Amino acid sequence: MIKILNIVGARPQIIKSAAISREIRNSFSNSIEDIIVHTGQHYDENMSEIFFTEMGIPQTKYNLNVGSGSHGTQTSKTITGIEKLILREKPHCVVVYGDTNSTLATAVAASKIHYPVVHIEAGLRSFNKNMPEEINRIVCDNVSTLLFSPTKTGIQNLVHEGFNPHSQPPYTINNPGIFHCGDVMLDNALFFAEKAVQQSKIIQKYSLVPDKFILVTIHRDFNTENTERLSAIFKAILEIAADNQVSFLL
Repeated sequence: MIKILNIVGARPQIIKSAAISREIRNSFSNSIEDIIVHTGQHYDENMSEIFFTEMGIPQTKYNLNVGSGSHGTQTSKTITGIEKLILREKPHCVVVYGDTNSTLATAVAASKIHYPVVHIEAGLRSFNKNMPEEINRIVCDNVSTLLFSPTKTGIQNLVHEGFNPHSQPPYTINNPGIFHCGDVMLDNALFFAEKAVQQSKIIQKYSLVPDKFILVTIHRDFNTENTERLSAIFKAILEIAADNQVSFLL
């Protein structure tokens, strides 16, 4: 049986892992052991456990309880914790998602002790290295063995950076495989859409008109800590709100 460590830390990663874990349960439960590890990067009930409950994700076997802190603090704690777990569990590979500090730390920890890294959402680029996430993406891709991109543009980015789109097995860190696999977030949206329509009370709670409202959320330091950029975002939201209901998540 193939053993994988499925690493999550931030809310988007928990949601993304739902699609992977669901497919493993449905189609590969006899051949893949899915061990979910939570780094604890997002560590309160609303930011983590509620997603496991509502999305039917298996509970974590390990929680590193990294918590908040500087980039260096989160990354160093995660590297230390992940390395110990890898040496204890001896998985065939570790699976990481996206571009968080948990992603970077896991990729570094695993690759340094010669365990294959599988990166889901590989190849995505903002081309702005002032964003911490961009550094995380680039480093993670360059130490991964299997790179799964949600878009053809992501594949093109990897090829532009020197990855071989025609590499053949056996795949290694020096001969990585790159694949256009589609978007796991779209998979989740389609899977949970019917359940949301049947169970969600958000429309009634906030007196929203179905199909006539817009959901807004803002994140990333690049947006929230730049006064000029944040002001432009809110001006755009106000323009949209003139003709639409806007539900702004805080």
